[in-house]
Amino acid sequence: MDPEIQQKIETVVRQVLEESDLDQMTEFKVRQEASNRLKMSLSQPNYKAFVRQVVEAFLQEQKAKENQQAVEEEEEEKKNDGDEDDDEGEGGGRGRRSDGEKKFTDDGDLIICQLGAKRKVTIQEFRGKSLVSIREYYNQGTKEMPSSKGISLTEEQWAVFRKNLPAIQAAIKKMESHLQ
Repeated sequence: MDPEIQQKIETVVRQVLEESDLDQMTEFKVRQEASNRLKMSLSQPNYKAFVRQVVEAFLQEQKAKENQQAVEEEEEEKKNDGDEDDDEGEGGGRGRRSDGEKKFTDDGDLIICQLGAKRKVTIQEFRGKSLVSIREYYNQGTKEMPSSKGISLTEEQWAVFRKNLPAIQAAIKKMESHLQ
């Protein structure tokens, strides 16, 4: 493929991705929109493969940015929390002991926070995917075990949930105002 054409395709595909709602966009739609803007068909196998590479690279970059942003937010939160982070009781800690070490479940999952005496938010790996798990725990002998009462969300599901938190909060406020 001609390097000049390759550069034009990459530039346009990235523009399409930057302007799009990535939750709704598909590779086919990206290729279609880029074809329209470039006034050329990108449905040939070599163009399809190149567009796929550009899309995958873009998505990896976005994920890296999100991860970096999460790390920065966590560091900022640590600065703001000071010594309040004790991981005890309702809404308590963030999965860290008072000495700054991370805290894990008996199964080895990272505890993000306690929502109560028996409820935890954890990050776990399952079949190569990271999951955010909100779950009730029970005691089995000396071990605390996760119960089936709870939910595990993939990174994509978690992103959709986070994106919709303002709408959820607004609905709760509306319901509470009807009860008063």
